[in-house]
Amino acid sequence: MKHYRRFLVASGIIGIMVLGAGCSSNQQTNANTAVNTIASNEVQIQGMTFMPSTLTVTQGTTVTWTNNDSVNHTVTGDNGGPASDTLIHGATYSYTYATAGTFTYHCTIHPTMIGKVIVTQ
Repeated sequence: MKHYRRFLVASGIIGIMVLGAGCSSNQQTNANTAVNTIASNEVQIQGMTFMPSTLTVTQGTTVTWTNNDSVNHTVTGDNGGPASDTLIHGATYSYTYATAGTFTYHCTIHPTMIGKVIVTQ
């Protein structure tokens, strides 16, 4: 009887370890998928924020913003740069950064929404 109990306890621990490993693997896969869905030259507009809020790209890169919010937004450079029309849900806007520098931008409809693109040579 003691051996049977040890077997059940050991089996339970192994089962928990296998289940835990399965969950851990799924969580890691889901996290990797989420990271991989946004390209290095894309900004998502979601939750009234620009994500990422700071993006670093090389000179000549075209950056694309996608509005995933249910409300309208704009992408407007603070000192030149991008100047989108109003972006409705699902709309995109692209801008090519031809020169190196730091370019800040905001949403004219929601001025507290700010972002920055750092362009390296």
